[in-house]
Parts: sequence; structure tokens; C-alpha cells
Amino acid sequence: MPNRQASALSLADLRESYTRAGLSESDIDANPIVQFERWFQEAGQAGLKEPNAMTLATATPDGQPSARIVLLKGLNDHGFAFYTNYESQKGRELVDNPRAAVVFYWAELERQVRIQGTVTTVPRDESEVYFHSRPRGSQLGALASRQTQVIAGRSVLEAQLAQLEQSLAGSEVPMPDDWGGFRLSPDSLEFWQGRPDRLHDRLRYVKDTEGKWRIERLSP
Repeated sequence: MPNRQASALSLADLRESYTRAGLSESDIDANPIVQFERWFQEAGQAGLKEPNAMTLATATPDGQPSARIVLLKGLNDHGFAFYTNYESQKGRELVDNPRAAVVFYWAELERQVRIQGTVTTVPRDESEVYFHSRPRGSQLGALASRQTQVIAGRSVLEAQLAQLEQSLAGSEVPMPDDWGGFRLSPDSLEFWQGRPDRLHDRLRYVKDTEGKWRIERLSP
């Protein structure tokens, strides 16, 4: 089959006028976690599909970046938790280089939240609680899949799942030893609200050496 050249996409004129709301220092909470919870609840109330979807960016120790969409599955004063196979690409990168960034984008609300910080593993007992709260099919899928590893075809994965379904029928699905949670403890959170004429509002929380949050306004 001959190689086909990519068509020339017209991107220069793709733009959106943001008019929904503003973001001022007087309106936000002094605690960025509380502020995030407020925006997250508003995203849920607006009927957005999977408002907990976030882009997770990681990097190898020598700086090779990678990014993917994951789901936020826990939030408290210690940070933002998500779950994965520790032997996946993101899992290995986070163990070797425990710094990461996540981005939430809620287009319908013209909002974005960028978060940067340090990553630690979630205690196993906490991961167990979440694992067994998942649908049984998802539990079996986590056990069957060696995430990111090359396989000969989908039939291999389906055969592994069928074997597990048979061998574990009527039994609790054990959490894999190489599966669990990571928690991103933020040292920076930026809240972005789209505004007209590209003069967007950007307010950033930065943690100082005493662990207190400072709020800065950034030029768009």
C-alpha cells in the first residue's frame, strides 16, 4: 500500500470565546484542596462525564516524558490518589522519578486545573479497600493484565481472563502484588478560568518552606 501524505489541517482559525465566568482572589478559598473540591462538585453538578478524568504526566529519570488519562479515585488533605499496575510504564516511572503533574480540563465550564507535586505509594491496606470496591470484572481484569507489556493478541488476554473466572468462581479476587495506588501531594496548583479576548484568569497556589499556601495571579 503506498504511503499517503497527511492532509493539511486548517487549525489557525480554531478558537473559542470564553465568557462563562471570572475568577478573583476574593472568591477563592485559602486552601487549594477546598477550592478544588468546590470546582469538582460544580463539574459534577453540571453533568460533565467523568469529571475525575485527568491527564497524568510522568518522566523517566533522564527526562523522557509521557502522558495519559487516568481517573482520580481519592482526595484528602494529603493529595490526589489514583490506582494502577506498578509495573506499567507510569508505575515504573513514578517509582524511579517520584515527581508528576496532572491536568483536569472541564471544557463545558471553561476551566482547567494544573497540579504538580511529589508522588508516594498508597498504603497497601488502603489500596485493598479500593480494589475490592471495584466491579468484579475490573478486579479480574487487573489480575489478568500485565499492563503495558507486549502480548501476541487479544485472544491471549481473553484466555487469561476466562481462566481466572473459572479458577476464582465463588472466591474473592486477590489484589495483585504489583497493583495499588499512588498519591500526588501537591506543592503547586493552578486554577484557570477562560475569559474573553484571551485575558484568562490564572490563580496559582504555591506551598512555601513552612508548608503554607501563597496565592499568585499569573499573566495569561
